[in-house]
Amino acid sequence: MRNVRQGNQGKQVKRRRRFGAGIREQTQCRFCREGTKYVDYKDIETLQKLLTHRGKIFSRKRSGNCAGCQRKVKTAIKRARFMALLPFSS
Repeated sequence: MRNVRQGNQGKQVKRRRRFGAGIREQTQCRFCREGTKYVDYKDIETLQKLLTHRGKIFSRKRSGNCAGCQRKVKTAIKRARFMALLPFSS
């Protein structure tokens, strides 16, 4: 049984499930909200908000971007790294 786990004495304990805990209202990403068609690789302030302090790109879940905008962000960050505007790592 999926919702049952065994304790030390062999007793079965049911876990409570919280319904609706993982359901959130769907919001638009910051680029879709602003109507941005192109993520500029020269806009370092915006791109740095989407990087960790180690220089890794935040995931879609963490940054809140949609799939299309996340691809645009990835391309912009890689271009900025190639042009030495952003570090590859820190």
